[in-house]
Formats: sequence, structure tokens, C-alpha cells
Amino acid sequence: MENSNIANMMNVTMNKIREIVDVDTVVGTPITTPDGVTLIPVSRVSYGFGTGGSDFRLQGDAAFAGGSGAGVKVDPVGFLIIRGESVRMISIPAPAFTAVDRIIDKAPEFIDAVEELIRKYTAKSGDGNNSAVPG
Repeated sequence: MENSNIANMMNVTMNKIREIVDVDTVVGTPITTPDGVTLIPVSRVSYGFGTGGSDFRLQGDAAFAGGSGAGVKVDPVGFLIIRGESVRMISIPAPAFTAVDRIIDKAPEFIDAVEELIRKYTAKSGDGNNSAVPG
């Protein structure tokens, strides 16, 4: 296949993406704490690119017009924790994107707060059972 202007642009774009996204982006540099625990960050990398162009003939001369673009997204997903012979993966939860996601994320905190409120109310009533809770 002939080496075209579009193929050259695609190669340049892919080489630039390779410069940005390497293995150190996915599996980060290990961090060792003073007590001997090693933490290794782990990320998910997504990328995309597009290239386009066309050859034109202007008064007998060939001209090329084209462009390319790329995007890279890096999402941290967790840490590998190495302690002696033990290796664990601690995940980083994805952020909530909808109101329902946020409600589900906050439900345990809400339940804990309600239980604490009931405990305080019951303790103030002095009888030690839930009969003091209005209902």
C-alpha cells in the first residue's frame, strides 16, 4: 500500500497517544511506606482518535488538507496493597452519576443517623425500650 498523507497523520497521532499512554499510566509507580507496605496505583485508560483528509487539485498542483484529533481518559480504579506475602486490591468506587446513585450511596449513612437518633431518644426517655419512640 502506498504511504499516503492520511496514513502518515494516523501514524503521528498513534505515536503521540503511545507517548501519553504507557504501562506506567495503567499500573503506576510503586510507593513503599516506612512500615514496608507497597502501594501500586491501578488505572483504566480509554482513548480514541480520528483522522480525515482529502487530496485536492488546484491549477494542476496536488494539495492535501486534513486533520486529526485524539482524546485520552484515565480513571483510577484502585490500589494493589502488598504487605509481606499478602496482596490485596482496594477498589475506588466510581462516582455517582444520577440522583438514584447518590441516594443509594448515602442510604447507609442515613440509616446510621436514624438509628443514632432513635438511640438518643430512647436513652432520654429512660425506659430502655422503643416504646418512647412516637409511632
